[in-house]
Amino acid sequence: MKKVYIVRHGDIGLGRNKRYIGVQDLSLSEEGREQAFSLKERLREVPLDRIYCSALSRSRETAAIITEAHSLSLTVLPELHEIGMGEWEGQLFSEIQERFPAEYRLRGEDIVHHRPPGGESFLQCSRRVIPLFESIVRSDAQTSLIVGHAGVNRVILCHALGLPLQELFSFKQSYGCLILLNQAHRGQWEVKYIIPE
Repeated sequence: MKKVYIVRHGDIGLGRNKRYIGVQDLSLSEEGREQAFSLKERLREVPLDRIYCSALSRSRETAAIITEAHSLSLTVLPELHEIGMGEWEGQLFSEIQERFPAEYRLRGEDIVHHRPPGGESFLQCSRRVIPLFESIVRSDAQTSLIVGHAGVNRVILCHALGLPLQELFSFKQSYGCLILLNQAHRGQWEVKYIIPE
């Protein structure tokens, strides 16, 4: 029976103001490093066979800390990069809503297909993420860890549970969260939030 642990990288020090981060290469904050060390301890006794992360610093740093408790090397995969937000990268949600109200509204109306200028849609994101997830599941690893990003992880969860992408924001993705996907009978997946409980 396959198990896939999914982690969102640790905090990156942006505070409470919501921004479109996308593929900006930001490092962990001190709080984010503490979250990564907590994840390392939580996963210390889990017999992981593979650890995957994106090449973005926040994912790589989180994964590297967790890997200290295991005699494994990281597999860095560009397919796990966060959804690209193009010209919206680094901008506050409120700034985009004020400067580009029509575009902001369109994204809210069609979260699956809308693509910010120079960015990608969640449908495009899923076309690179899902084949990778399926290859991880088909590998010889029984227990894998993916250290991903909020958007990427939500895409994986929708796919695993057979939900349409429109449902992607029904999944919580706090910094440092830990989720277990457990493959049950007939290849169906069960999801369990470990952090937060």
